[in-house]
Amino acid sequence: MLTSSPSPPSSPGPTPTRLRAALYLLTSVPLGAVTLLALLLLAGAGSALAVVVIGVPLLLTLVLSGIPLAALERRRLRLIDPVPLADPHREPPAPGLASWLRTRLQERCTWRELAYALLFACVLWPLEALAVGTVLLVCGGLIGTPVMMAAGGDGEARVLKLWLADSWPEAFAVLVAGVVLLPLLTWPLGIVARGRAVLTRALLSPPEGALDSRIEELDRSRMRLVDAFEAERRRIERDLHDGAQQRLVALSMTLGLARLEKPGEPLNGLLRRAHEEASAALVEIRELIHGIHPQVLTDRGLVAAVEDLADRSAVPVDVRLAVPGRLLEAVETAVYFAVSEALTNVAKHSGATRVAVTGEAAHGRLTVAVEDNGRGGAVSVPGTHTDTAGGTGLQGVADRLSVLGGALLVSSPPGGPTVFRLEVPCPPADSRT
Repeated sequence: MLTSSPSPPSSPGPTPTRLRAALYLLTSVPLGAVTLLALLLLAGAGSALAVVVIGVPLLLTLVLSGIPLAALERRRLRLIDPVPLADPHREPPAPGLASWLRTRLQERCTWRELAYALLFACVLWPLEALAVGTVLLVCGGLIGTPVMMAAGGDGEARVLKLWLADSWPEAFAVLVAGVVLLPLLTWPLGIVARGRAVLTRALLSPPEGALDSRIEELDRSRMRLVDAFEAERRRIERDLHDGAQQRLVALSMTLGLARLEKPGEPLNGLLRRAHEEASAALVEIRELIHGIHPQVLTDRGLVAAVEDLADRSAVPVDVRLAVPGRLLEAVETAVYFAVSEALTNVAKHSGATRVAVTGEAAHGRLTVAVEDNGRGGAVSVPGTHTDTAGGTGLQGVADRLSVLGGALLVSSPPGGPTVFRLEVPCPPADSRT
């Protein structure tokens, strides 16, 4: 399923909880230390061994080191920011390591992620360690005063190396002060974590303008492809209807008139067989024209076209579709052929005695389900939400729906029922073209 997601916002949502903020900052410290160590090792070893070529892969790894760190940071960001940060990298045009390296080295986001890795390793995690360490040191020192007094054995303890507590009441008063001060000092950690999240999102997000224009261009290009595909189908339908079908009608009439002339028996038998073949070819070409684009879909809309499918189905079909008016032509066509493919599969493979086609349009999406009472165990479709090596018919349906931003889901447990469920964006009726 191919879908387009909106650009992420430039700042995180509400202030994170103190526990999540502290966890986010605490995990930064070991991660930053490991990142700094890895960068130093790669830079040192790569520079020293570059003269013998062995260091070149190490230096290349150093350049690309920001990619895995950025991927981890996008996941870690979810601790305090519920809005996911999209991966800005594009898919390589060809398989293989060489294509992947060439693509990554040409992307601006790769170098931005390397800069983020250097900033994180050299500046960010020490500051975070200072913030978290200060809170832990102050509160831990106050709360641990009675423990230090008991461990010293001389009835006194030095509080944060600032003053001397020489009585148990004073030690427990310091402990209470530490407990009270702990939530007060952890509150600024939420602000620090929020600022850190804003900086991470700003450095690791792709430029919004470029991403928006790319998404818009992809949407426009795929809709142009859909429109061109439908126009070509219509042209083929028109040519068959106005050309080949009319010639077959004329041929059938000519053969019928020739039979009325009462020729000799051998010739009359040949004419009869030719007339029957022409009539059968005419029926087949009419079915072919109907399969390319049914006229009832053009004239009366999706509900009437599905009801026509139900009337012609070998298995009894109940239709309950709630579709308000006409939809975008590409949507009607895609849903019609999806239902047609599902009913064909039911008739061929399911052993069902009844089928129900239900659907409604709500919240800007059209949802249609085809459910039968057959034996189940149907194969699923690559590219949908099931895993199997299904047939090309359903794969074509899934591809057609994905172009419109929709999806096909197949559920068919052994013993049934089998449910083909499709969802597709449902533009307003006044946008129909």
